[in-house]
Amino acid sequence: MKSLKDKIELLGLVLCGGKSTRMGEDKSIIEYHGMPQRNYVYKLLSKVCSRTYFSIREDQLSEIPDHALYIIDKNEYKGPYNGLLSAHAAHPEAAWLVLACDLPLMDAVSLQSLVAARNNEVATAFATSESGLPEPLAAIWEPEGLARSVEFLTSGRVTCPRKFLIGQSPELVYPENDSILMNANSKEDYNEVFLRIEAT
Repeated sequence: MKSLKDKIELLGLVLCGGKSTRMGEDKSIIEYHGMPQRNYVYKLLSKVCSRTYFSIREDQLSEIPDHALYIIDKNEYKGPYNGLLSAHAAHPEAAWLVLACDLPLMDAVSLQSLVAARNNEVATAFATSESGLPEPLAAIWEPEGLARSVEFLTSGRVTCPRKFLIGQSPELVYPENDSILMNANSKEDYNEVFLRIEAT
């Protein structure tokens, strides 16, 4: 019997359509690694996915690098589900390895471990050892999980992707170092990320 990896194509999605209100500037263009963070994430995902897309607002289109693939948010849902389900609508047969653009300590080795653990019809998600909860924006979403999400949103049962995943028993992957899941959402986080990068 074929596994999910053999049956369903894995695409990459860089979520960078948020407003970055807490940071006070666009998180997706901050340079932690010598390039805009969204470009860095795009390159990371391209190492483990057959194709990678930027998830963007329409007004960001002029900022996207030439020849890069992108999906414009359809604005049918609130929050992260907006980008997730816009991608699902564009390619409903695909699985999506989704990464938020505010995870500057994510690395290729960790992504490879996530892909290697892919074995769940709904999702395979990173989780920290501290919380034990799925990280929906550092996860592989299978088409079945995204289709169920649409049903739940339509019925009004859930609006938060993490709460949805908690109820669906996804495969959880615990990274060797929880810091790869550190969100940089504020100036304080920004400074801490640079200290961590300089220490490596």
